[in-house]
Amino acid sequence: MVKAQNNQDGPAAPLWVRRPEVLHRVAYSVAALVFTGQIVAVVLRGSDGPTALSVFLAGGGVALSWWKPWAGLVVTSAASFAVTAVGHDPLSVWMMAVLVLFSVTLRGKQPLAGTGIVAAFFLGAFMTLGGFRGGAIVGAAALFSAIAGGATGAALRIHRDHWWILEERAENAIATREIEAIRRVTEERLRIARDLHDVIGHQVAMLSLHLGAAEIGLPEDAESSRQALVSARSSARTVVVETQRILALLRLGDDTSGDDALRPTPSINGLEGLIASFESIGLDVRHSIDTPAGFVEPSIGVTVYRVVQEALTNAYRHGEGTATVEVRERDGRIRVTVENRVGHSPSHSLRGSDAGSGLGLVGMRERVESSNGRLTIDGDDGRFRVHAEFSPLGAVVR
Repeated sequence: MVKAQNNQDGPAAPLWVRRPEVLHRVAYSVAALVFTGQIVAVVLRGSDGPTALSVFLAGGGVALSWWKPWAGLVVTSAASFAVTAVGHDPLSVWMMAVLVLFSVTLRGKQPLAGTGIVAAFFLGAFMTLGGFRGGAIVGAAALFSAIAGGATGAALRIHRDHWWILEERAENAIATREIEAIRRVTEERLRIARDLHDVIGHQVAMLSLHLGAAEIGLPEDAESSRQALVSARSSARTVVVETQRILALLRLGDDTSGDDALRPTPSINGLEGLIASFESIGLDVRHSIDTPAGFVEPSIGVTVYRVVQEALTNAYRHGEGTATVEVRERDGRIRVTVENRVGHSPSHSLRGSDAGSGLGLVGMRERVESSNGRLTIDGDDGRFRVHAEFSPLGAVVR
């Protein structure tokens, strides 16, 4: 039997939920007390053998029900006939049968069948051998006591199962959230690795090439300058080696296919293709892309691409209607704005594989700040707006 555990993020489960056997033991303990009390009463009253035998029959049914629920329930309930036949009050036997019925239904057995068995024996003994002794009130008490015992056990069983289901869902939600966080972090780490390889590696290679050209063009008597250039080229090679080492660490666990690994570095020039890819999966995008005419630092181009990509991903998963994308250069800055209406209908929330954890926006902000840019995220008036500004040369944007 599964046992519910304490949920550290919420209220602790009651003892009877965490320890399901507690209620069974309480029920059987009460039944044992009733049985003991009835035996003591038999001895003190000096009752005859049939009376004692009928009481022992009921106690044996209680004990049998611990291992064989249905058989024990039938024996305990049938003992009411024996007690009634010898002319004694069957109340104690009724109590034991109701307690056994409570335990049986709490175990998940059919409550209607169990209640029917107990009620049938109770009413049968009352209406036949008992000769309706006590009147309709006693008959109604016998019937409703059986219903109460079965209904209580079944209700507690349902409540306990519901509690377990809620705890299981909470545990699954926490596990899913952790898996999603790890996945997002891994994806961002691999993006950084690819960008580092393509952008930094290219720039260092070009730096080494220009240093070599400068060394060749030096006059023969510029020995000190030549040594400085040789040292600079050595430092460039060291940067390449260290970069490769960092890339190896970042790519641990990378299962990217060869085709994905050979894709070109994202840049501003790839925004049209990026938008087209979102349109192909059903997102309506209105865009105005004005590519800067001058030089744009490659890392800035990558960041602009990633900002638009993450913003459109959020628009597809959580928005509705048309998303607008505007990228243009004004006053010496590259300005990126992506806007969409926030979705409310369930159909839009089902587009993504999850409800989102916010890690994409965190990664977006970190990427923009690492490029000396400025990011503004606004969610007022039912619209979600992402606005970022960059210097084409990577200067700090205030």
